[in-house]
Amino acid sequence: MTTGDGGAAAGRLLSRRRVVALAAGLAFAAHPALAQSQAQRFDPEEFSTPAPQRIEVRARPIESFDLRDRAGRRFGALQFRSGLVLTSPFRGFGGLSGLKLDPKGERFVAINDRGAWITGRIVYSGAEMTGLADVEAAPLLGPDGQPLTRRKWYDSESLAFDGGTAYVGFERVNQIVKFDFGRDGVRALGQPIAVPPALRKLPNNKGIESLVAVPKGQPLAGTLIAISERGLDADRNVIGFLIGGKTPGQFAVRRTEDFDISDAMLLPSGQLLILERKFSWIHGVHIRIRRIALSTLTPGAIVDGPALFNADLGHEIDNMEGIDAHLDASGATVLTLVSDDNFSMLQRTLLLQFTLVED
Repeated sequence: MTTGDGGAAAGRLLSRRRVVALAAGLAFAAHPALAQSQAQRFDPEEFSTPAPQRIEVRARPIESFDLRDRAGRRFGALQFRSGLVLTSPFRGFGGLSGLKLDPKGERFVAINDRGAWITGRIVYSGAEMTGLADVEAAPLLGPDGQPLTRRKWYDSESLAFDGGTAYVGFERVNQIVKFDFGRDGVRALGQPIAVPPALRKLPNNKGIESLVAVPKGQPLAGTLIAISERGLDADRNVIGFLIGGKTPGQFAVRRTEDFDISDAMLLPSGQLLILERKFSWIHGVHIRIRRIALSTLTPGAIVDGPALFNADLGHEIDNMEGIDAHLDASGATVLTLVSDDNFSMLQRTLLLQFTLVED
């Protein structure tokens, strides 16, 4: 066997191992009873006070995104910039399901699916991420000032900001909670908002996975867009909701190739980017990003759009659940993706950045 053959064989073995490991983690997370059991094992004493705790997060760089072609940098409409594998001795770190960045792509606010805020700063060397700094963790608080986990509201899966107001979507209880984050930061008290009756009826573990607050100057300004992971309508398309604004109602995202929706964000151009994932024992794990014109989201509509990016376990991916964008110093659009490791030893917390290339 030549050295090249050995490298290829090792790559195939690694890929198979990663398929099994990630599959086990995703299967665990997707099973309602197991995932609920996992949530109930959450120890509130990880957050002994509502005040934020400084935590250590270690970062290992990802040199190449493509495991089969380590020199490759272009993937569909995205060009790989840098990536990190994140670990922490703090037990409450992980499960990252939503991520929002400041306009410079430095300060971040994230949520995890154990009802916690994770905040901090991305450290760069030039255009490449090198680590995280000033990382803090704090529980999401309810109206009474107590952690929402004490109400058994664990599965915080989606995050959006409308100015200083943060919205967090919870699966299983099918609720959306708003926080005056601009005033109080992670000490803000959450207030559940009124949601459409159909949202409350979404499947137990396939509820609201994406939230987007539409700003002024865009179609649907003042609307909160809420999209389920795999709540399906009669035609098996993914159910979404327009909450508030001038044209509230229900719409659907055309479901193709068995992808589920894990997050969404809005570009300044008025394009909605939807992050999707799928798993099968035969084909492994895949992720995809689709682009949909915001102007097409109207009550009763079935919206669709082209794929900008596809990746599988031949790439450095995991259970990718969060996406956001910022502009770099040159004006290029940078997409940041984060993964949810399901607090599993078999999975990883990844932070990936790409430039959106418009040919």
